Amino acid sequence: MKSTDVLADAFARIPDLLRHALEDADHGVLTRRLDPAANTLAWLAWHTGREQDAQLAALAGTPQVWVSDGWAQRAALTLPDDDMGYGHSAEQVAQVDAPADVLLGYADAVETAAQTYLARLTDDDLDAVVDADWDPPVTLGARLVSVVGDALEHAGQAAFLRGLLDRS
Repeated sequence: MKSTDVLADAFARIPDLLRHALEDADHGVLTRRLDPAANTLAWLAWHTGREQDAQLAALAGTPQVWVSDGWAQRAALTLPDDDMGYGHSAEQVAQVDAPADVLLGYADAVETAAQTYLARLTDDDLDAVVDADWDPPVTLGARLVSVVGDALEHAGQAAFLRGLLDRS
């Protein structure tokens, strides 16, 4: 198995994890908070897609599917189209209230974009430096692992949150 195949498998797992966390979630479940400053299921799913989409599009030199494929319009959020959720206040988290089918459709679209990008890469491409401002410099492979790690972390948080919500 090639390194790019391992990455493709990892990216493919993210929408499935989100699907499990958002299955049959209505608006109340998607936007409920365990604490006034906590993230919601909707926010976690949205941010998981946004962080992948923005970073992959930058690496691939392609538009973000959030805008180019109309997901921003379908979600109808009051946030700027280029927002990814970093540093969001409790009020901004509350603005992410898209329905589960939109969030999951976006997750699938991001995964398709990821697979398209990964299919054109070789293992040698993963050694290319994409950010020389760090010591050591960040390679494409390291950046992709970082994107996957962050997405899996948030998808896991969504699954955990859903379990808590279902029991409360």
